[in-house]
Order: sequence, then structure tokens, then C-alpha cells
Amino acid sequence: MTITGEFIAFMGLALVAIIGGVLLLNLTKVVHMVVALIFTFVSIAGIYVLLSAEFVAAVQILIYSGAITIIMLFGIMLTKHDDDEETTTGKGRKVLLFLGVIGFAVAVYIGIYDFNVVQVPTDLHVDNTMKIGEALYSKWVIPFEATSVLLLVALVGSIILAKKEEKEGDKE
Repeated sequence: MTITGEFIAFMGLALVAIIGGVLLLNLTKVVHMVVALIFTFVSIAGIYVLLSAEFVAAVQILIYSGAITIIMLFGIMLTKHDDDEETTTGKGRKVLLFLGVIGFAVAVYIGIYDFNVVQVPTDLHVDNTMKIGEALYSKWVIPFEATSVLLLVALVGSIILAKKEEKEGDKE
């Protein structure tokens, strides 16, 4: 096996994604969790770039790293936090988590070791954004529009809920 720059970049991005996911599960402060999630999303976007899916990588950064993270932060700010005590996790849980991560890594290594993929010539690098657009606006136009309506309804509903809580807070 030859070690190329693409392999090193993939391993670095995959390591950042895994570390971000583990930190997301282990951190106690919500803002730190969101930062770990951003690292995970950006590293996955980097993997998309390595796969020559630049449009998907740009959407990953714009939608997930930007919009979803901001929505999560707004959701955190809009919720009430009455619980001031911090719960600490025991050493047993941390050891079990570490063993689980190591076990998962070993299982993935065993699964992909000597895994031969037949290489078929394709034209992945040619007009991939145009092909996504054609598929999205021909075959998948109804689910695409239904998703936009669902997101609009969720936005209006969250604004109504925020206004209702604000009015109830003024009455007290």
C-alpha cells in the first residue's frame, strides 16, 4: 500500500471527525458540544472534497456547519435552564466509552482490511453539480418542495412559540 497525500488527508479528516464525535458525547457545556459538532461537520465536508463532490461539501458547510448549528444555539438560548448542578461521570463510564471506541475502531479495521473494490471508470469529475441539479429538479422535485414547506412551517411555529413565551413572561 502506497501512502499518498490523499490518504494522509483522508486519515487526518477522519480522525478529526471521530474526535469531534467523541468530544460531542463527552463534553458537558453545550457550547463546547456545538464547537465539536462544527469540527465534525467541517471534516466531513473535507472528505466530500476528497471524493470530488465539491457542491455537496459546500452545502455541508453552509447548511450543517452554519444553519443547523445556529438553530441549535438559538434552541438552547430559548429553552429554560433551571438545573444549575453539573453531573459528573464516573471513571467506569469513561473506561467503557474508551473501550467501545477502541472496539469500534478494531471492527472497522477488520471490516475494511483486504476489502477489494473493483475500479470502474466513471466520469465523477464532470458536471457533478449539474447532475445533482437535474436529479433534484426532475426526479426529486416533490420531496424537495415538501422539505422547504416543512422547514417554513417549523420556522413559523418556533416564532409563534417564542412570542407566546415572551407574552407569558410579561404577564408575571
